[in-house]
Amino acid sequence: MSTREYEDELRSERSYVAGLYTRLDAERAKAKGKYNAALRGNGGSPMERDVEVRALAKEVRRLDVADNGLCFGRLDTLSGQHTYIGRIGLFDEENDFEPLLLDWRAPAARAFYVATAANPENMCRRRQFHTRGRHVVDFTDEVLGRPDGGERGDAALLAAVNAPRGDGMGDIVATIQAEQDEIIRLDHSGVLVIEGGPGTGKTVVALHRVAYLLYTQRERMERHGVLVVGPNPAFLDHITHVLPSLGESNVVFTTTGELVPGLRVTAEDTAEAARLKGSLQVLDMLAAAVADRQRLPEHPLPIELSDVTVRIDADTVEWAREEARASGLPHNEARVVFREIVTWVLTERAIGRIGRGWLTRADREAWEQLREDLLEELADHDTFTAALDELWPVLTPETVLAQLYTSPERLRAAGAAAALWRADGDAWTVSDVPLLDELVDLLGRDKPADRTAERERKDEAEYAAGVLDIMVSREDLMDDEDHLLAQDMLYAEDLADRFLERDTRQLAERAAADRDWTYRHVVVDEAQELSAMDWRVLMRRCPGRSFTVVGDLAQRRSVAGATSWDTMLEPYVPGRWVYRSLSVNYRTPAEIMTVAAALLAEFAPGVQPPASVRACGVRPWSRQVTEDELPTAIEEFVRDEAGREGTSVVIGPPGMPGVVTASETKGLEFDAVLVVEPERILATGPRGAAELYVALTRATQRLGVLHQDPLPQALTGLAETGTPDQAGNQRLA
Repeated sequence: MSTREYEDELRSERSYVAGLYTRLDAERAKAKGKYNAALRGNGGSPMERDVEVRALAKEVRRLDVADNGLCFGRLDTLSGQHTYIGRIGLFDEENDFEPLLLDWRAPAARAFYVATAANPENMCRRRQFHTRGRHVVDFTDEVLGRPDGGERGDAALLAAVNAPRGDGMGDIVATIQAEQDEIIRLDHSGVLVIEGGPGTGKTVVALHRVAYLLYTQRERMERHGVLVVGPNPAFLDHITHVLPSLGESNVVFTTTGELVPGLRVTAEDTAEAARLKGSLQVLDMLAAAVADRQRLPEHPLPIELSDVTVRIDADTVEWAREEARASGLPHNEARVVFREIVTWVLTERAIGRIGRGWLTRADREAWEQLREDLLEELADHDTFTAALDELWPVLTPETVLAQLYTSPERLRAAGAAAALWRADGDAWTVSDVPLLDELVDLLGRDKPADRTAERERKDEAEYAAGVLDIMVSREDLMDDEDHLLAQDMLYAEDLADRFLERDTRQLAERAAADRDWTYRHVVVDEAQELSAMDWRVLMRRCPGRSFTVVGDLAQRRSVAGATSWDTMLEPYVPGRWVYRSLSVNYRTPAEIMTVAAALLAEFAPGVQPPASVRACGVRPWSRQVTEDELPTAIEEFVRDEAGREGTSVVIGPPGMPGVVTASETKGLEFDAVLVVEPERILATGPRGAAELYVALTRATQRLGVLHQDPLPQALTGLAETGTPDQAGNQRLA
């Protein structure tokens, strides 16, 4: 294509894309107009109006996300037809809804990501636009189907991976690669495991898979939403913009420490405690801890009634306990069985003593009246209630676990290791979360609280019925009479509005606050860190067992984490999980990956490091410093990077002031990384090498290392320097 032809084509493409934005603006204005009208009320029932408002709000959000990079490419078929690919679909309503812009998730858009010179997918050209805001800056063409052609052009990809990092992860709709696209569109209803080394894009692929599933299975998935579980809050902040940028908002983002709503994690376990709590053997401990609270009295407990004193003895309690346990009900719900048997024994004994000499079984009416009087007295008897609370107390998960941890006697009774003891019982850790969640099912609900909730639900139903009756009455009166007062009409509408406003939260807000909410799909990132107990929690949250699992076993830090995917998943989804791997490193330049690969070969010799797609021309450097020089050297790095575009971080061993640990940067990426005292990171525990591997692979451009002791053998490939230049770079010759 000559320069003049290119300029003509560029003007034509700019005109077409400008027309797409004109249509986008028109559709957005139309949707917002309908939305505002629905808010004001435009007929129909309150329920219909609420449904319409929510649907229009979703449409407005869908159109709002498309401003940046609305159209990013074009496909040309062998017959000369053009198909434009973008973030959303736009159609010509006046021309049989002819597609003007094809949603990237549509089946017809797949060729944009997978077509190659060797396999053109019936296409002859792929055009990629470089845009800034709403303006097409330029475009690049790739001719498909030529025998001498190479693989897909990577100009757009390299521009994206070389760009400075911002505050959060961006989407990759314009640069999805073939191996990524295959995973995103994979037709599998069970568990999909995506494994890949650092920088392979496994997280962003998983998020785009969610967007694809919501597009292709919206009716099935949207009402229950999607759960995304990440390793830490910083990681979630990093990725939360991806799905909203793709028009999807019915997603809950959380860490494993937040899976029990309202719980606040304030402490950290020792490695041994985390290992014990993460093992499925802890299930026996929890069951024993609950059973230990179902006590037999050491001495008979006297219950003084109006006419007689009866006693709760060990034989009675043992019988009641056996029956309650045999009921199969959770502890709090089985208390009803326990209470009924104890109550029956006490009333029988009381009747026998009170009626001795005058009451016989034949006096049925007197017998039943006496029993009713005794039952009524026991129901309000404080001493009897206190005795029940001692023998079969109503328990909460927090109470059981906190009192277990702080009592060596209770730990022994539950068969638990002494390593679980701690002074502050309710200083919760991440490893406590699955135990508390398990106890919710072991204990069940407090029946009085359940009855209160049920009464509230009935009140709401009656209230709604009343509103509808008023609205119907208003319509009838308007038909039959002319004198319905205006205030009566306003009152009815006000009641309807109040009813609808009882829970106006978006789905994601409601789901995050509800422990019993179940999701249609769950994404688990850094899944190698999850324990067997963590997986039990997540399986409860998704009965359909539809998961996208993302991780890298070589980066596992947790002693309770996965050593194989099969061990973790097969018990829950036997034969229903598939494995896919990503082998290309889009983040880490070759110079840095060479250093990290040497370390990987030492602690995981059977793992193949991902191949980097690019080199940055900057060699990673190391510098040996004294203890006194270390703070100044860190300050120099921070100051020098502050003058550059992009992001940077200082990673060091736990407990070092002014740095973050590698665990806190899992899943994140930075333009520049300074690793401090790698020898101490290696010594942090049995997974110290994996921790250092994570630290070394966070950088997209520049990596420096400061050390006091000699460098670990695996890092001797770093360029040792006395004083780095102002930028902290060591340029390759």
